[in-house]
Amino acid sequence: MALTREDVLAVLSQVAVPGGTLISQDLVRALQLDQGIVRFVIEAQSPEQARSLAPAQTAAETALRALPGVTSVQVVMTAHGPAAKAPPPNLGTGAAAGQGVKIGQHPTPHQGGPARIAGIDRIIAVGSGKGGVGKSTVSSNLAVALAKQGRRVGLLDADIYGPSQPRMMGVSKRPASPDGKIIEPLHAHGVTLMSIGLMLKEDEAVIWRGPMIMGALQQLLTQVAWGELDVLIIDLPPGTGDIQLTLCQRTHLTGAIVVSTPQDVALLDARKALDMFQKLKTPVLGLIENMSTYICPNCGHEEHLFGHGGVAAEAKRLDLPFLGELPLSIDVRLAGDAGTPIAAGEGPHAEAYARLAHRLIAGGMA
Repeated sequence: MALTREDVLAVLSQVAVPGGTLISQDLVRALQLDQGIVRFVIEAQSPEQARSLAPAQTAAETALRALPGVTSVQVVMTAHGPAAKAPPPNLGTGAAAGQGVKIGQHPTPHQGGPARIAGIDRIIAVGSGKGGVGKSTVSSNLAVALAKQGRRVGLLDADIYGPSQPRMMGVSKRPASPDGKIIEPLHAHGVTLMSIGLMLKEDEAVIWRGPMIMGALQQLLTQVAWGELDVLIIDLPPGTGDIQLTLCQRTHLTGAIVVSTPQDVALLDARKALDMFQKLKTPVLGLIENMSTYICPNCGHEEHLFGHGGVAAEAKRLDLPFLGELPLSIDVRLAGDAGTPIAAGEGPHAEAYARLAHRLIAGGMA
């Protein structure tokens, strides 16, 4: 029988550390299996804790080497440096400012498989292999289009380093937390919205290590009063990093949509995103070709600036649904910058998103 990730996790869940095990204390990162080679990182909170975990590292290596199918074990111990961390954003509570929810704590230990979020029927992650393909624009417009068709929709901006949904959805009010625990989301264009960008100054950077990023995502999912939703759209950051890994492993997703432009260099990275979702056992609901066509507003000439049909061909090759083409238009960009997604209005660009939303609803995906 081939070695599986579950086999390795079962062994690591028996390796004792102060307060529990390597798994129950959420100390294992970047676990990889490659033809019998097991690689992972033990991430300590401090150099002192790292030293205390040395026996556990040795025990883990010994136990894994005894596992059938394991040819090599490579374990790296890391620790946060002694420098003080930048304080996480504090979600003030009016008169009780300074006692609000602090975003960016380390994630709490998680046991079991991906968990559902109470009150939310479906969760769709919108991802891409690289930046600049219009993923956030697609996320906001898709959320608005679904809301216009009667769905109860939430939109979570999971791009912690580069949140853009507050600008695109036209909201800037700071969320409240009356009890210092639960965060009240904002509402715009019929969509319930949450983003870490609402807790920061517009030009303020988030300078966090991976655990704080993962903790922030966990809080934005579980400490926000989402209410009853038919679908939650999650706008992922580009790439295949901590946010994607944490989301797919901890949250029960209906599936993922991958956005790409038709050009070859974008498709190369889109394939990596598809491979990631496959390895994380997250269903891919379909592919979208964004910036597919450009129509000159003066003469009506149609041009394919980034090529055309590449995403549809890729979907056919992989036997995945092709959800549709979306145009490249300055009107879409202007609408997003102005805080009113193009899907909120009328016209051919809004109709393109309406068709996409209808296709998801008809397919039982949203």
